[in-house]
Amino acid sequence: MNGGNDAYNASWRSSQSFDRRRASHDHRPGLYTLGSNQSTASIFEDVEMAHDELYSGPMAESLPTSVSAFNHRRARADSTTSFSFYQEDIDERFETGEVASIEDLDELPFEDDYEDDVGASEMGSSDLERQAPDDEYMLNRRSSTQSRRSGHSRVLRRDSGVSASSGHGGNRTSQKVYMVNEDLYIAIAGFRTSTLGLAVYILICLLTFGVGWLLFRWVPRWHVKLVGRPSSLRDCQWVVIENSWNEMAILNVDSKPYGRVLSTVFGSPGKLANYSLDEDHDPIIQDLRMINYRYVRFFYHPLKDKFILCNGWKDPLWTDVQTIRSGIDSEEKSHRDAVFGGNLIDIEEKSTFRLLADEVFHPFYVFQIASLILWSVDEYYYYAVAIFVMSVGSIVATLIETKSTMKRLREISRFVCDVRVLRNGFWRHVSSSDLVPGDIYEVSDPSLGQFPADSLLLGGDCIVNESMLTGESVPVSKTPATDQSLRNLDLGASTVLPEVAKHFLFCGTKIIRARRPQDDHNEEAVALALVVRTGFNTTKGALVRSMLFPKPSGFKFYRDSFRYISVMACVAMVGFAASFINFIRLNLSWHLIIVRALDLITIVVPPALPATLTIGTNFALGRLKSKKIFCISPQRVNVGGKLDIMCFDKTGTLTEEGLDILGVRVVNRTNNRFSDILDNPDDLVPRQDHGTGIKDSTDTLKAALYTMATCHSLRSVDDELVGDPLDLKMFEFTRWSFEEGHEGGGATDGEEQRTLQPSIARPPTVDKGYTDADRQDATQNGRAPFELGVLRSFEFVSQLRRASVIVRTFGQKSGDIFVKGAPECMREICKPESFPADYDDQLNFYTHKGYRVIGCATKHIPKLSWVKAQKMTRHDVESDLDFVGFIVFENKLKPATAPVLKELAESNIGSVMVTGDNILTAISVARECSLINKTAHCFVGRFVAGHSRDPNAKLQWESIDNPIYQLDDRTLLPLPPPPEGDASLPYDISNLRNYSLAVSGDVFRWVIDYAPPEVMRRMLVTGKVFARMSPDEKHELVEKLQSIDYCCGFCGDGANDCGALKAADVGISLSEAEASVAAPFTSRVFDIRCVPEVIREGRAALVTSFSCFKYMSLYSAIQFTSVSFLYASASNLGDFQFLFIDLALILPIAVFMSWAGPFPELCRKRPTADLVSRKVLVPLLGQMFICIFIQTMAFIAVREQPWFIPPKVEHEKVNIRNSENTALFLTSCFEYILAGVVLNAGRPFRQPPWTNWPFVAAIAATLAFTGYMILGPAAGLVSLMDLTPISWDFKMFIFTLGIMYFVLAWVGEHVIFQRLARLIGKVSQSLTKEPKKRKEYKVILERMIC
Repeated sequence: MNGGNDAYNASWRSSQSFDRRRASHDHRPGLYTLGSNQSTASIFEDVEMAHDELYSGPMAESLPTSVSAFNHRRARADSTTSFSFYQEDIDERFETGEVASIEDLDELPFEDDYEDDVGASEMGSSDLERQAPDDEYMLNRRSSTQSRRSGHSRVLRRDSGVSASSGHGGNRTSQKVYMVNEDLYIAIAGFRTSTLGLAVYILICLLTFGVGWLLFRWVPRWHVKLVGRPSSLRDCQWVVIENSWNEMAILNVDSKPYGRVLSTVFGSPGKLANYSLDEDHDPIIQDLRMINYRYVRFFYHPLKDKFILCNGWKDPLWTDVQTIRSGIDSEEKSHRDAVFGGNLIDIEEKSTFRLLADEVFHPFYVFQIASLILWSVDEYYYYAVAIFVMSVGSIVATLIETKSTMKRLREISRFVCDVRVLRNGFWRHVSSSDLVPGDIYEVSDPSLGQFPADSLLLGGDCIVNESMLTGESVPVSKTPATDQSLRNLDLGASTVLPEVAKHFLFCGTKIIRARRPQDDHNEEAVALALVVRTGFNTTKGALVRSMLFPKPSGFKFYRDSFRYISVMACVAMVGFAASFINFIRLNLSWHLIIVRALDLITIVVPPALPATLTIGTNFALGRLKSKKIFCISPQRVNVGGKLDIMCFDKTGTLTEEGLDILGVRVVNRTNNRFSDILDNPDDLVPRQDHGTGIKDSTDTLKAALYTMATCHSLRSVDDELVGDPLDLKMFEFTRWSFEEGHEGGGATDGEEQRTLQPSIARPPTVDKGYTDADRQDATQNGRAPFELGVLRSFEFVSQLRRASVIVRTFGQKSGDIFVKGAPECMREICKPESFPADYDDQLNFYTHKGYRVIGCATKHIPKLSWVKAQKMTRHDVESDLDFVGFIVFENKLKPATAPVLKELAESNIGSVMVTGDNILTAISVARECSLINKTAHCFVGRFVAGHSRDPNAKLQWESIDNPIYQLDDRTLLPLPPPPEGDASLPYDISNLRNYSLAVSGDVFRWVIDYAPPEVMRRMLVTGKVFARMSPDEKHELVEKLQSIDYCCGFCGDGANDCGALKAADVGISLSEAEASVAAPFTSRVFDIRCVPEVIREGRAALVTSFSCFKYMSLYSAIQFTSVSFLYASASNLGDFQFLFIDLALILPIAVFMSWAGPFPELCRKRPTADLVSRKVLVPLLGQMFICIFIQTMAFIAVREQPWFIPPKVEHEKVNIRNSENTALFLTSCFEYILAGVVLNAGRPFRQPPWTNWPFVAAIAATLAFTGYMILGPAAGLVSLMDLTPISWDFKMFIFTLGIMYFVLAWVGEHVIFQRLARLIGKVSQSLTKEPKKRKEYKVILERMIC
C-alpha cells in the first residue's frame, strides 16, 4: 500500500476511540477532524432536500452520454400535499423570525424569502458553488420547473399541539424530504408502540372476528393513530412515511452497532459547521439507525436530528489517480458494507402466500367472499359456485401474471458475475455483489460483459453501449480518468459533467470492447476501474426503481368510478333499510330478513364492475402489440384518448436518422466567396494529389476533406467502424480508411484523449494493410505514402457545439488543427477575415431549405512535436482558426411524417417540434411537413439587449421571412404591418394573422425565468418550433404545457428525450434498445405513425370504459328494480335466474362490447373523461328511469291477469315460483340484452357495432334464447328457471315491452338525454352565475383572438 492509503486507513481506524481521537487531533493525519482539509462531498445532503441522482427516476431530466451536457435541475416549489403526521414546527420557527441555534448553521437560508425547504434558499453549499459563477444566475431566476402538483403556498396541515421545543434538540418527531430522484415529497414521522393501544387493537380484532383487522389494513392511518405513540426521530421504533400521492408505508427503524465517527457515514461536515463554537463535530456513532424506503437508505443524523437520504458518497481521497489504484483492504470493505450494503439490485420477491393474501384481502375480493357466504346461506349454491370458480380463476391468473412480471423484472435488474478485484494488495476473484465503493476491478476481463457497478475508468479504454439508459445504440468511447476529472466528480449532482461522463462507466451498460493500456508507463497489463456507486444507488438501480414505482397517471376516470360505487353503496343501504322494514312487516324470520336485505347490497354494487372497466384497455393493448407498439403502463392507454398537444423530436423522429451528405462548399480565397457545391471527394482533392498535405490557409479543399477524414469519434470494433451516425456518414463520403490508435493513460490533468500510437486516416490509394515496417522502409527510400495521424482529439461537447483534432502528416514536421461544429460557434473561434462575403446568405439558404449544416475550420502549425500537441489546451487549439467551409447534410422527412401531422391537425390536436438543431433548419422542416402554415409568418425571438441570463434583457420578435414584420413583446400580437411590407415577402407569405412562434433555447430560458407570466403562456400556446433545446429544457417545456391544462404527449428517441418522455402524459419512444424503460409506450416501427394509433386506441379504450361502466351500472339498476318489486311480497329471483343473467347475458355482452376496435379516422372532438358530469350522469339516470318504467308496466299488468299466480308469504322460506317473478325476469332479460345494444358506442371513436361480429352474435343468441323461454320452453328449462305459465297475449305483451324499451332507450340516448344535459347545464350556470370551467390554454387563445 502507498503512503496515501496508509494515512487513509489510519484515519478510519482512529475512529475506534473517541478520547484518543480528540487527544491526537492536531497530530494524526486525519481526514475527518475539524481542522483538516475537509471535502464538501457527502454521502448525504446536509439539507432537507436530497440531491439528484444520476438518473432521476420517473421524472428524469435525461440520461447522460459522453457527448452530451446537461443543465442542473432547478429548484421546485413546495408540495401542496397535506400530510397526516407531519408537523411544520421548524418552518414556523423561521417564519416567526426566531434566531436559529448554532447547530442550524448548515440549514440557514441564503435568501430573504424562506419559502420552502427545497428551494434555492436551502441548497447545500456544493450546489451553491456549482451554480454561483454565472453572475449568480441561479440565485436570481425564479423557480421554473414547478410541476402541476406543486405550488408556491404552504397548505400543509399544522398540528396545533406542536411543542416549541421540537427541532434540533433531539425532540423532532417528523420531517419532510423532497426526493428529487423520484420527484416526490415524503413526510417521515417517528413512533413507538403504545402498549395500551396495541391491547385495544388486538381486542377489537378478536371481538369483530377479524373485521377490525381488515379495516385497519385498509385504512392504515387508523392503525397508526391507535397503536402508535409519537416519538422523537432519535428514539422511535418505527416510522410512517407518507408521500405526495397519498401512499403510506410503515417501516421499522433498523439499528446496528457501528462505533465509528459520524463522517464515515455522512462524509465530512459542511463548511458552515466550521464556524460552530463546539470543538467536536465528528462524534462517534455508537448505533447506526436507518430505514429503507423504495430501496434507498435513510440514515439518522444525530446532529441534524433527522434522517438523511443516501445518494452519493465520495471518498475525500479520490483526487489522485495513482493513489486510488491500490484499492482498499478487507477491514475497510466490511465497514463500507455496513453502510452501503451489497452490490445487488435485488427486488424483493413476495412469496406466493403473501401475494395470495394481498389479493384475497383486497376490498374487492373481500366483498366477493362476503357475497359468496351470503349466497350460500340463501341456498344459491349454483350461483355461488360459479362466481367462486370465476373468482379463483381471476386470482390465479393475477398471481401467475404478477409472479411472471416480477420474475422478468428480477432477470432484467439482477446481475451477478465474477470480477477480478484488488484487495489487500492482491488480485482475487469475488462476486460482483461483494463490491463496495472504492474497490478496484479489472474491466478488460474477457468474461465481463457489462459493468457491475457505477465506475470510473482508470486505465485502458472502452467502447460501451449505453442503450439501456439512453435508448440510443450508438457506441460510446470511454477514456481513462485524470486527476482533474476525479476532482470534478460529483456523485450528488443531478448529472455527470461532460468532462467526467467520458470516463464514467454506468452500471448495466454493455461492454463492446475493453483494451488494456497500450503504454508501459504504469506497468499495467489490465484496464482498471474504480467502483463509485453500488446497488440501487447506481444509474441502473434508479432506473429499476422508476419501473417499480411509476408516477401515478392521475387519471380521473378511475377515481370517479369508485366514487360512483360509493354513491351506489349508499343507495344500497337505503334499499337495505326499506327491505328490512318491509320484511319485518311481512313477519319473516330474522335470518331471512338479514340475508335478503344484505343480498340487496350485492345487487346494487356488482362485484364484477371493477374488472369490466379494464376489458377495453386490455383489448387495446393487444391491438397495439400487434402493431408493434408496446406499453408498460396500461393506465396510460386511456390517457392517450385525451391528448391536446403532441411534441415531437426532429432528428430520427420527424426526419430520417441517417443524414445523407448533399455536398461540401468551401471558401474560395481568390474571390472570398463560397465555391459551388462539391458532391464527390475527388472534386476536393484528386486521389494522386495529396502531396505533402496543407501548405497554407488558401488550401481549403484539402482542409475540408482532411477535416471529414480525421475529426470524428469513430472506433474500430471487429474491423468495422462504429460511432455517431453523422460521423460515420461523413467519413464514408471521403472513401478513406481509418486505423484506430492506442490511447494512453490518464496520469496527468486534462479533459482530452492522449494518444501514444496515433489513429491513422489513409486516402483510397494507400493500402490498409500497410505496416510500421513498410512505412519505415518506404521513408528511408523516399517513397512514404500519404497518411494523417491524429495526435490528439477533443471530443464534441454540447455546450461548445464543436469537436477538434490535432493532426500531423506522416513524415512532416508541421501539423494541422481541424475543427467541425455548429455554424454559430464558428464566429467565436475563427478569424473574421477568413469568412467569405456570402457566409450568412449561404447559411440562411441551406437552413431555410431544411438542410443540416456543419462548419469546418483549420489552423496550420509549422512545427509540431508530439509533446507540444499534448501540452496544448483546448482553448489554444480552438482559436484563431481559418474558416474552411460547410458540410451540407440532407435532412429528409420520413414518409409518414407529413400525413400524420396533417391527420393530427385535422383532429384538432396541436403539434410542436422540439429539437436541439438549428432554428432555421427546424423552421424549414416544420414548413415542409406542414407543422406550421407555409403561407403564414413565423416569428423568431432575438435579444436586442442583454442575454438569456439577464433579467433586464429585451426581446424582439421578428418574422423569419421579413424582419420588418414584428410582434409586440408584451402581448405577442402582430404589430401593424408597414406599408412597404407587402412587396418584400420572399416566400409568398401573406397570412399575418395565423402566425406561429419559433423559440430558441436561450429565448425559452429567458421567457420562462424572467418574462411576465402572460407572455410565457402566450409563447406556449403559439410556439410551434422550439430549437436548440437542451434535454432539461425539453422536459421543462412539457411541464409548462401541462401547467396550462394541456394533456401533453411526447414522441422521440435517444438520450435527449428521456426526461420529456417521462414527464409527458403519454410518452412514446421510437427506440428499440430497451427503450421501454424510458417511456410508457415503445414503438418498434420507427416513425410517427404510432402516435395516431395510440390516440385512436386511447379514445376507443376510454369510450369503451365509459360504455362498460354505464352498462354495468344499468345492469345493477335493472336487477335492483326487479328484486325490489319482488321483495314487496317476500319473493325473489331464483338461483339459476341469477346465474343466467350474470353468466349468459351480462358477461358475454360486456366482454364483446369491448371487442370493437377504434374508428380509423380521428375526429375533432375528444371523448369525455369526467365520469361525474352531466354528459354521463343525465343519460345514465334517464336510462335507469326507462328501465324502471318498463318493469313497472310489466309488474302492474301481470297482477291484472286472470291466470296470475301470487307469491306465497312463508315465515321461513321465500317463494320464487310465481307470476310476478316470471314477468319481471323475462322483461328484464330484454332490458339486459338491449341495453348493451343501446350503450355500445360506435362512431366517431369506435367502429360501428355491426362490424363487431362477436357482439352481434352474442346479442342474436341471447335474444333468441330469451324468445325461446317466452314462447315455448321445454319442461326441464321451465323447472330450472322457476317459470310459471303465462298466456299467449301476455307473451306478446312482453315482446312489445322489449321493443318499447329499445325505442325509448335508443331515442333517449342519441336524441334527448344529451340535449337535456346541456339544458340543465345552462340553467345551472344561469342560476349560479358561475362561468363554465374551461382549460386555461383555450382561455389564453381566446384572449389573443379578441
